Formats: sequence, structure tokens, C-alpha cells
Amino acid sequence: MSRTPETPGFARSVSGEDVPEPVDLLGGKAGPADLRALLAAVAGSVGDVPQLLALARSAGKTLPLPGPQSPASNSTAAVWTVLASIAAVDVAAARIFEPHLDALAILDQAGIPDSGGRTWGVFAAEGPGLRLEAIATTLAAQDNHVRGPEEGPQWLLDGSKPWCSLASALDGALVTAHTPDAGRALFAISLKDGTVEAEEPDWIAHGLREVPSGSIHCAGTPAVPVGNPGWYHARPGFAWGGMAVAACWLGGAVAVARDFSRSLNHQADGGRQPDQLALAALGEMDRTLTMTLRWLGATAQAVDAGELDGADAWPEALRVRATVAAAVERVLDLAARNRGPAPLAFDRTYAKRMADLSLYVRQHHGSRDDAQLARFTLQGKRSW
Repeated sequence: MSRTPETPGFARSVSGEDVPEPVDLLGGKAGPADLRALLAAVAGSVGDVPQLLALARSAGKTLPLPGPQSPASNSTAAVWTVLASIAAVDVAAARIFEPHLDALAILDQAGIPDSGGRTWGVFAAEGPGLRLEAIATTLAAQDNHVRGPEEGPQWLLDGSKPWCSLASALDGALVTAHTPDAGRALFAISLKDGTVEAEEPDWIAHGLREVPSGSIHCAGTPAVPVGNPGWYHARPGFAWGGMAVAACWLGGAVAVARDFSRSLNHQADGGRQPDQLALAALGEMDRTLTMTLRWLGATAQAVDAGELDGADAWPEALRVRATVAAAVERVLDLAARNRGPAPLAFDRTYAKRMADLSLYVRQHHGSRDDAQLARFTLQGKRSW
């Protein structure tokens, strides 16, 4: 990733000794050459949402796109390495980077270039009592940061969409909306359009305080279709994006384990050697994270090789997300039980990381995803 004048965060970078090591998915071969410079910039921008968005926008201009169509080798592994490594610096920062990079990948997969260099969100959640409708019109095409088809119906969005993270701070968003044929389609909108109202949610959680997720309300918002109806969920890239989120979770867990390891070394330096229980906890963290990182790296290589470019992509994403989520939950539990209350009460960085990661990993759907995976298993989509 190049250091450019439009990346002001590099000027605020912290000293090298304060920047965590990149998270290793492929033996140190997958990350950009100057990943450490980006991590230093992120470390110097923790809590500064505009600065982190500027860094994400700059990163999106230079990082490869995931998937076998990318001209760069190990492109998916590179993106996941960056996300995991950012999460190891600060989980909330990764939560800011991930949707922007995902949106750029989605636009590329749809054959729609992002010519504006803007910051993006991806809003695809549904919620009770909230519904976003897409209405076909004959209005002239409007510029919404991407160029849509020159012919065919134009679209307006009406209604509300929940869980729209950072909507008031972003330039644009890719949103799913219900179409007249009872399906759902993806659209690009400008969040700066006067027809969009972004709620400021009453975010009471201690985790992800920088990334509140409220609702947006659209009243005749011009929208550009991105792919055909149903394309967003059916494309292999949907699975790749879901696994990119898991890479963020796993990077956060790596940081928690590193915190624990440092605490044991610090105690040993003070004359208190770790007991067998503490060593057993660290050993379990090591084997859990090592094997999960290796699997995630191998999965990224499979994506880049075109082996997860079809119907097998989503079942594998379900396996990866569930396995990563279980590893994260276990690391969080081991750290909390063995480190006790003191660091949660007095170590700001550790307490923030634990709260951020505990909330972020709740995006995993748990047993519902396992039930969905079981349906694929019954269809014979398994390796055992």
C-alpha cells in the first residue's frame, strides 16, 4: 500500500515498537509490502472515525480485489491479512475498513466502477417493522457515485433500513431493498442526498462505540441497481465477504491472546512465574488460533484458485464463520477467566478490545447458521 499525500493518517503514525505484528495467514507472504506503515497509521488514529475512513478510502485504491479474477496472486489472502491485522490493532478500526472494502469488491463484481473515490457502507440487514421498498420510475438517470445502465427503469427507494453503521459519516451505501416482484435487489445510493435521513442511535453498548448502527429513512431516494434482483446473495462474492468479516473477528482474538501472553511475561519479569493453569490457557489459545489461522489462509488460497467460485462457496463460508466464531469465543473466555477483573477495570486498550470483539462476533448467527449448513450436508455437500 503506497503512502500518498491523500493518506493523512500516515503522518500521525506511532512508533514501530507500539505497532502489533501483522496477523500471519500465509507464512508472511500475503500482506502488502508496507502493511506495517498502514498498521502504524491505524494505531495513531484509533477512535478518530474521519481519519480511519480516510485511511480506508486510501487503502481501497491500492489493495487488490478478492477472488480469482484479480490480477494479483493471493489477492484474497492479502485483503484478509490486512483486515485481520487491522483488527489486531483495534477491532473497531477493522469494523470501519471491512464494509468499505467489501463495497468496492461488490461494485467490481457487478462491473460498476467506483469513480468517485468515496467512502461506502453495505446495508443488507432486515428488522421487524422496518422495510425498504424499491420503486421503478421513468425519471432520468441520476448520478449516485456509480454509473448505472443507460436504459431501463430508474429506481427510487422508500422506507427504512436498520443496522446502518456510520450512515451519517459515509458518502454512499449499497443497500438491499424489496422489489415489486417480491424479491430483493441491491442498489447504490448517496447518503448525502437530501431524501436520506440517518438516525443517530442511542448506542448504550460499551463495544464498538465509534461505529453506532442506526436506521436510515429514505423518501424517494434515487438509486442505481447493482446487479440483477437476487444477484447480491447468489454471487460467490457474498461468501467471500462473509469470510472477510470472520478474518476481522480472528484478528481481534489474536490481539487478545497477545495481550495475555504479554501479561504472563510481565508477571514473570516481576518475579511471578505463570502457574500451570495460566500456561494451559495460553497453550490452548496457541493451538486454537494457529489452526484457525491456517484454515483461513488455506480458504483464501482456495478462493484465489477459483475453487470456491460456485455453489460450494456459501457452505464453506458457513463452516469458516462458525469455526472462527467458536475460536474467538474460546479465546475471549480463556482470557477473561485467567486475567481476572483488573485489566478489564484499568487497562483501557484491553477493556476496549474485549468489549468491541464480544459485540462484533455476535454478528455470527450461531445455531441458525449450523442448521443452514446441515441442509447442505444432507444434500451431500460435505468432505467426510
